[in-house]
Amino acid sequence: MLRDMWPALACVSMVAALLIHLGWRRRHRQAMTQLAEAQRMRQVLEERHRGETEREKARRQTIFDSMLEGVAIVDVSLRIEMANLAFRRFMNVTSDLEGRTLASGVESLDIARFAKQLQSVGMVVGMEIVLGDPPVRILQANGSRLSGDQGYLVVLHDMTRLKEMERTRRDFVANVSHELRTPLALIKGFVETLLDGAMTDPANCARFLQTISKHTDRLIYLIEDLLTLSRLESGRIALNRQPFELRDLVQEVFDDLKSVTAERTVRLENGLDPALQVFADRGRLQQVISNLVENAIKYGRAGGAVSVGAKALPLGGVEVWVEDDGMGIPVESRTRVFERFYRVDRARSREAGGTGLGLSIVKHIVQAHGGEVWVNSELEKGSTFRFTLPADNDTQ
Repeated sequence: MLRDMWPALACVSMVAALLIHLGWRRRHRQAMTQLAEAQRMRQVLEERHRGETEREKARRQTIFDSMLEGVAIVDVSLRIEMANLAFRRFMNVTSDLEGRTLASGVESLDIARFAKQLQSVGMVVGMEIVLGDPPVRILQANGSRLSGDQGYLVVLHDMTRLKEMERTRRDFVANVSHELRTPLALIKGFVETLLDGAMTDPANCARFLQTISKHTDRLIYLIEDLLTLSRLESGRIALNRQPFELRDLVQEVFDDLKSVTAERTVRLENGLDPALQVFADRGRLQQVISNLVENAIKYGRAGGAVSVGAKALPLGGVEVWVEDDGMGIPVESRTRVFERFYRVDRARSREAGGTGLGLSIVKHIVQAHGGEVWVNSELEKGSTFRFTLPADNDTQ
């Protein structure tokens, strides 16, 4: 009987085996599908993580590059691992600095000295570094060793502007002291002479008092010019701009300077078109033209001529010039004549008088109007000082 059932049992067994095989294949496919889905999800997560990492890295680099200080991280051999934009700019390098030594590509003994001290001591605070490649920069360098001897952190502060301001302040104090000392010494000397008995001599007494009065006026002019320049530089002077005819203003300046003109026998020429108008503060512009014309009379040729001219500019505004026929200005002085107390010929300037601030005041008044001022000159042939004034719609 068992023998008779064997074919049936074999058939059942084959069917069961087939069902088991089909179930395994289905589970295998399901498993493979799940594995593929897991791998896909893993790839998505990894790509998302990489994207977040890149974004975070870019964010950190943006913050790093936005710092005003130059910051770099260097390894123990002083090779740069990371440097921000300000650091590269201070070093006058536009390419990537990673892998280069701290002093590579920069010809500076100060950088080499800083690097040597940083490696030997592990910390440098407030070392001044001068980089001579144009533009010249003065930097304050600080460095310290990172924890675990993993390298060094280097921070550079740009001190160039501060050093320039300190130099300007020192020069200004020295120049003001000198300008004040000379008239004060003369005043004191003549007063002492009068007190010692010169007051009983009418002729000398009158002469000494005239000298005292002259140098007192010089002190007053100097102080007034210093106050004017201070207000101009600080922006505390409000300009009252109005349209007016420039020729009339120039003629008023000529009339005010008649005594100076007669002393030097200089001929004044007003070459302006009566219809030419400017938009400016009349009082301040009179100060500009008066300073320029008086300088032209003093430093021009005795018996010569000083002329004032102007023209309308194609894009609006006006260009004005004051021309003399004097000795001219050397090339090296033409960019400095508008500095406070700068004198091309100190001996002649003392003799001619003045505070040494006139051209600086001219520059600041013109710039306050939104214009520019410059000088053209040729030795032995004279100088022409020029300035521009914007049109009405350019200044509002």
